[in-house]
Amino acid sequence: MNYAKECPKCGGTEIGKGKHAGYAVMYPENKVMSLGSEILHIICIDCGFIIESYVKKPEKFKD
Repeated sequence: MNYAKECPKCGGTEIGKGKHAGYAVMYPENKVMSLGSEILHIICIDCGFIIESYVKKPEKFKD
């Protein structure tokens, strides 16, 4: 995956990755029995702005 190389908020170039901890999981809206997927983030290390967010396993959201 290609990630942003510069923060759109502060112009910083120190970019890191992170994920929600605990029960912060995205679940498909239309599936009753699903384990969901972790939410991952691309973060500016300089100012803390979350540049991108996405799910680790997008295939879980297919109908």
